[in-house]
Amino acid sequence: MQYLGFTAILMKSTLKKVLIVGSAPDAIQVADWDTSWFSHTVVINNAWKACSSWNCWIYPEDFPSDKHPDAQDLGNKKVVTAQDFVPVQNQFGGFVYAGGTMSFTAGYWALGALRPDVIAYVGCDMVYNHGSGQATHFYGTGTADPLRSDVTLQSLEAKSLRLKALASRDGCAIVNLSQQPHSRLSVPRMSLDVLEQMNQPLHPQGIDQAAVRLALQAENDLGYWVESGRYWEESEKFDREKLRAIDSLWLATACHAA
Repeated sequence: MQYLGFTAILMKSTLKKVLIVGSAPDAIQVADWDTSWFSHTVVINNAWKACSSWNCWIYPEDFPSDKHPDAQDLGNKKVVTAQDFVPVQNQFGGFVYAGGTMSFTAGYWALGALRPDVIAYVGCDMVYNHGSGQATHFYGTGTADPLRSDVTLQSLEAKSLRLKALASRDGCAIVNLSQQPHSRLSVPRMSLDVLEQMNQPLHPQGIDQAAVRLALQAENDLGYWVESGRYWEESEKFDREKLRAIDSLWLATACHAA
């Protein structure tokens, strides 16, 4: 049985599915979704305003306190801070290699902490309409965090493929529920209806495992590691060209994709 970019393996009857919601304009559609069949709904930064059914909220240290949800509204919902996601991120090689923006951080945290079979993104295409007169985020115009000048974010596509490959290694598929025409989140598209009905594990196609091993070895050889997660405090240590070369290796992992 095949879906877009995947082969279903008939092994078990239920899947643990996690939804990650970002702040792109199309995030507002989640308000109309029945998300009860997701094991967890993870919202990033301001996305808690777009999705009232969330049960995990993840945000970075510099996220303004006046944009936090009211404490009395949290109830039993989980708040995920750097204290939680930095150790998990480090299990997957750290921020320098994973890409220092919350779309990827949320993905790695969900992968390591929640152990899902599928992680589904929406509102995380990382495409912005600056200068077009259109909103960049569901709440209006915001800062395009993934597009800032950052040595870890030279290729959003490469970082997407890295996440996809490491998730596959752990038995998790990454999909994009977005219906937008363009996306820099380089993972297969899937419709919400298809994902809801799916009850069989997914084996991602189009990953060159030999290329994955080369990329991981190159990361290990380069040895860029910041245990605190605050890689920007040591950015002078990182060679942009060497990191770009590793991005090229991750881009090569998709060379046989259908």
